[in-house]
Amino acid sequence: MDYLTHDIFKTITTPAYILDEEKLIKNLEILDKVRRDTGCKILLAQKAFSMFSVYPLMSKYLDGTTASGLYEAKLGREEFAGEVHIFSPAYKDSEFDEIVEISDHIVFNSINQLNKFYGKCGGKSIGLRINPECSTQDEPIYDPCAPFSRLGVTADKLDGATVAKLDGLHFHTLCEQGADALEITLKAVEEKFGKYLHSLKWVNFGGGHHITREDYDIALLERLVKDFQNKYQLRVYLEPGEAAALNAGYLVSEIMDIVHNGMDIALLDMSAACHTPDVLEMPYRPPLFGSGKANEKRYTYRLSSRTCLAGDIVGDYSFDTPLEIGDRLCFMDMAIYSMVKNNTFNGMPLPDIAILRKDGRYEVIKRFGYRDFKERLS
Repeated sequence: MDYLTHDIFKTITTPAYILDEEKLIKNLEILDKVRRDTGCKILLAQKAFSMFSVYPLMSKYLDGTTASGLYEAKLGREEFAGEVHIFSPAYKDSEFDEIVEISDHIVFNSINQLNKFYGKCGGKSIGLRINPECSTQDEPIYDPCAPFSRLGVTADKLDGATVAKLDGLHFHTLCEQGADALEITLKAVEEKFGKYLHSLKWVNFGGGHHITREDYDIALLERLVKDFQNKYQLRVYLEPGEAAALNAGYLVSEIMDIVHNGMDIALLDMSAACHTPDVLEMPYRPPLFGSGKANEKRYTYRLSSRTCLAGDIVGDYSFDTPLEIGDRLCFMDMAIYSMVKNNTFNGMPLPDIAILRKDGRYEVIKRFGYRDFKERLS
């Protein structure tokens, strides 16, 4: 069934985040196959996708979750059956005892932090994030190996006494990249940290692996993982976030008004700034069902929002027929970095969170209201 032309999109309350259950399962099956083929473990990076109503489903395919702080770790422990891993650039004293209680792996960002908290880890598996100083991307804001990065320990700072305290090493250098970038990174890791790898129990290859993208070289990934595990006799962890829910979600919005100022501008009941912040931060042009690039089709519109932020613009899109007030638009690839990053600037209501089940049923999981806005304030 082509869900994007389903009648349900014409009648639902908008705006709404909609998770496509069938597409989510397809992604999970790909990740599960990588696990089974290689013997590695794969975790969900909750920073990209934390829709915990589907955690019971996801836990059938994945080994657990990874967290960037206490709250994500708690969510993973409470809702997702499996391991709980945590990495934070710095841990607060007031939170650390609880982190130890609920986490299986604790990864530190610096030798200072490792030494400070080492005696409190209570037998948990301890790791240290490393910086292989190998950039495979061009955007500094997403590059942990960029000059002056605060993330990870460089090889010149590491020694055998420090490694003796560790069960594993962790690196995270990729962002929406393929296995070819991982191959380059692994060469740098082995060159700079290889003398320590035989003494470890595990190495975490981090996230940013776009494993479920159509053109991703899964065979290369599996070869890299198996070769690394066999060579060093350890366990490899992968912790993709985007790959788990890539292209598995929509954001459906309604056109509230159309104005003209040099071009036609449609005002939507969704907001780039509030509901899809990556559109402005990356920047990112989300795919929109039935549309083309500006001037590709006959009618071009600038899609904007009802907030007062002048730059709250999704982008310019073209259509075969004119848009009308009341039309519904369906943005795609909206499961990741949307719900986890949204906000209520301007008092904007948060979109519903819903699931489109495999059998075509539409189920609203969460509906937000005024109190959700008010209780974030004081």
